[in-house]
Amino acid sequence: MKKALVTGCAGFIGSHLTQRLLNDGVTVIGIDGFIDNYDVAAKLRNLAEIGKHPAFTFHSTTLQTGRWDIWLENVDVVFHLAALPGVRNSWGKSFADYVSHNILATQELLEACLQRPKPPVIVVSSSSSVYGTMQGTVTNENAPLRPVSPYGVTKEAMEQICSVYVKAYGLPVTMLRYFTVYGPRQRPDMAFHRFFRQMMKGEEVIVYGDGQQSRDFTYVTDAVEANLLAAQHAVPGDIFNVGGEREIKLIDVLSIMGTLMNLTPRITYQNGPAGDSLRTCADIQFAQQRLGYKPKVALEEGLRHQLAEIRSQSKG
Repeated sequence: MKKALVTGCAGFIGSHLTQRLLNDGVTVIGIDGFIDNYDVAAKLRNLAEIGKHPAFTFHSTTLQTGRWDIWLENVDVVFHLAALPGVRNSWGKSFADYVSHNILATQELLEACLQRPKPPVIVVSSSSSVYGTMQGTVTNENAPLRPVSPYGVTKEAMEQICSVYVKAYGLPVTMLRYFTVYGPRQRPDMAFHRFFRQMMKGEEVIVYGDGQQSRDFTYVTDAVEANLLAAQHAVPGDIFNVGGEREIKLIDVLSIMGTLMNLTPRITYQNGPAGDSLRTCADIQFAQQRLGYKPKVALEEGLRHQLAEIRSQSKG
C-alpha cells in the first residue's frame, strides 16, 4: 500500500487509522465533512497533529460533493469510515440524515471506485448494531441480522449495497463489524467518555438501563489493526467481526473505572433508550483465521489510556 484514502479521517477511529498509516509511510488523502453530531472542536483536536504531516492531504467536505477524480487518484486502498453514528439519535426525522450519510454516500463511493481503471481495495466500517440483541454464547458473521435501531438498519443496508457491488462487478470490498470501540478520542457522547467525565467532576454517573447489559469492547488500536489486515488479506465480500478480549457487564466496567480513579462511582439509573442492544459478544474466529487478527489491548489497560487522555485534555 502506497497511497490510501480515509473517509471520516477526523473522527474517533478514522484519526487513529490515519495516524497509523502515516507512521507506516503511506501517503494519505483524508476527507471529513465535520458533521455536527458532536462537538466539532473534538474533531479538530484529532486533526491537529495529523495535519502537519507532509504525506497527508486533507479535504474538508462531505462525500456527497463527489470530487472523486481528485480523491481517488493513484489510491491503492480506501478505508471508508465516514458515517453518521449513534443509535439514540437515529429515530424520527433524523433517519433521513442517516440514510444519506450511511447508505447513499457509500453507494456513491462504490460507484466512483468502480469507474477507476483499477478499482482500489475498499475496507468499509460497519457495526455490531446489525445483529441487534445477540442470542446464545457468541455471535459469528452468519448470525441473523436483526437490528433494533434505525442506525442499525442503515448499517445493514450499507453492507447489502456493498455485497451487491461485489457480486455484480467483483469490486474488492470487505466489511468490518466493530463491537463498541473505545479509547482515546472516543466520541464525547459515548458511555466510557461520559462516565469518566462525570466521575472527574464528582457528578453522579448516569447509566441507561439497569447496568446489567453486556458488551464486547474493542480498543481503538485493535480496530485500526483490523483495517490494515483486511486491506492485505481479505477476499472481496468478506465480512469480519472485530471484537475485544471478553464480554463484560456495564456495571462491572464502572467498577474498574472507579478503581482506576480511586473512588466509588455514584450511579443513577435511567430508563434505557429505544434501540439499545442488551448484549453483544463477538466470535472473532474468522478474522483470526483469515486475517491473523488478535485483540492485543485488555480492557483495564485500554481504560487507563483513555482516562489519561481525558485528564490531559482537562488540564489543557
